[in-house]
Amino acid sequence: MLAEIIIIGDEILIGQVVDTNSAFIGKELNKIGISVYQITSIQDERVHMLNAFKEASERVDVVIITGGLGPTKDDITKHTLCEFFNDELVENEQVLAHVEELFAKYISNTPISDINRMQALVPSKAEVLHNANGTAPGMLIRQGNVTFISMPGVPFEMKHLMTKSVIPKLTAYYKRPHIIHRTVVTYGMGESAIAKKIEAWEDALPKNIKLAYLPNLGKVRLRLSGKGVNYSELATAMDAEIGKLYPLIKDIVFGLEDDQSIEELVAKMLTDKSLSLSTAESFTGGKIAEKITSIPGASKYFKGSVVSYATETKINVLKVPVKLVEDYSVVSAEVAVAMAKGAKKLMKTDFAIATTGNAGPTKGDSKADVGTVFIAIDGPTSQIVQKFQMGSTRERVVEKSVNKAFELLQKEILKM
Repeated sequence: MLAEIIIIGDEILIGQVVDTNSAFIGKELNKIGISVYQITSIQDERVHMLNAFKEASERVDVVIITGGLGPTKDDITKHTLCEFFNDELVENEQVLAHVEELFAKYISNTPISDINRMQALVPSKAEVLHNANGTAPGMLIRQGNVTFISMPGVPFEMKHLMTKSVIPKLTAYYKRPHIIHRTVVTYGMGESAIAKKIEAWEDALPKNIKLAYLPNLGKVRLRLSGKGVNYSELATAMDAEIGKLYPLIKDIVFGLEDDQSIEELVAKMLTDKSLSLSTAESFTGGKIAEKITSIPGASKYFKGSVVSYATETKINVLKVPVKLVEDYSVVSAEVAVAMAKGAKKLMKTDFAIATTGNAGPTKGDSKADVGTVFIAIDGPTSQIVQKFQMGSTRERVVEKSVNKAFELLQKEILKM
């Protein structure tokens, strides 16, 4: 069973807004066995929209549209849907009452206008999907075997409609296969090297199970995707294939991404062992701390971070000896270790991570080549520091280093 996602809005096409809606919708559809065949981004332009609707209706079972439902003249989705379905707009009393309630409750300083009331106009053939978080309702129109669903482009409004209204209705309308994804995360080996290592296993995969390589900065994810009528049989087959895969990559495998990210795993390990953590970050600029604090409950183990971007901050706050900087430069193993020790002492933690490196585009205070990175871990009984060459692109250097820091920390915690 197939779906197409159509994202409407010039702001998407010019890069002013990043399309996160498609990713969310795609994941939710996959959970109920609907595969996304295509994602299309188009302008707020009538002919373009009509063509997109027609083409999508000829190749998929479900067409999901987001955007273009605002009250202003540039939002024409409802009018274009009426033209496509040979329909007309009618006022929906429930939507109008909801719009008036929202203005009275939350926008009392701005009188409701006729433009706002126009949000209650919907195609007569549409089933209205209540939007509890906004004034633009969702709309569902069925034509033959194809279901069209239109939702506002505001992400939090769309997500609520998708989970509370759209998914239940699609589940009721269609008999769907089961789709299962399992994503194995690896660190420390490139995509082509892994492919060679597991070639025989990959060639022997059942026809209904596919493998995809998803290389990222510092890691490669191996995603197994299976489709079948019987969920239990499919899950058993997927688990069996993963069981065959693990021994082939045991030296680089981290685990299943579906369960936990590496930072979530580290958080659990620190919490279970009642250990504390601090960070001292230079070129990573607080990215490690950001990932840690995005996990609920981080205050149980994370004490804080020093973003010692400038050399004087390393010296004045983390107490890195001036002589170390003079003798070895700020991008060195010696300074990385001193930073970790300084953070650990300052915040009285069991572990401290430190990063220092040259992410580019220029060398700054160091003679080290762009991409040179040192990561140090100072633990309860030992310290480690490793040197890496992370490439020449600034974003790549930072992201790979953040991933590597968590990988190194996990290995140090496991030693305890």
